[in-house]
Amino acid sequence: MKTIEIIPFTSHYAKDFARLNVEWLEKYFVVEPHDEDLLQRCEETIINKGGYIFFAKVDNTIAGTFSLIKSSDGIYELGKMAVSPEFQGQNIGQQLLVYCIELAKKNRWKKIILYSNRKLENAIYIYKKYGFVEIPLEANPPYQRGNIKMELAID
Repeated sequence: MKTIEIIPFTSHYAKDFARLNVEWLEKYFVVEPHDEDLLQRCEETIINKGGYIFFAKVDNTIAGTFSLIKSSDGIYELGKMAVSPEFQGQNIGQQLLVYCIELAKKNRWKKIILYSNRKLENAIYIYKKYGFVEIPLEANPPYQRGNIKMELAID
């Protein structure tokens, strides 16, 4: 397993955030208008609204990313998680997920929610492995591709 450094967002990395996510979305789905807004204006739409963006850095390469989008006090949506194809299969996604959960515990948040798609069986398996459980999906989820909603209650 490669040693990764998890670093917080700076505007210097905004393009990496967009690049990694567009690469991932185009591989499995399409870039939706909601994605476009979050990715092109990530400081305004995520950071300035109380959210977070982190990156996995391997040597000097940004290999992965995720964001925590504030839903309400103590509730964050884990979103925009992507790992560059050249770094997939190296547990980077799981390391990012563990970092996310530790951050939530440290900040005493109530829960983390996420939207995914059932065809992403590996991702769903990993979310369940770390304690996420499926919950009912609202009538109009924020993403058309989202056909499963999960949450992790933070103790």
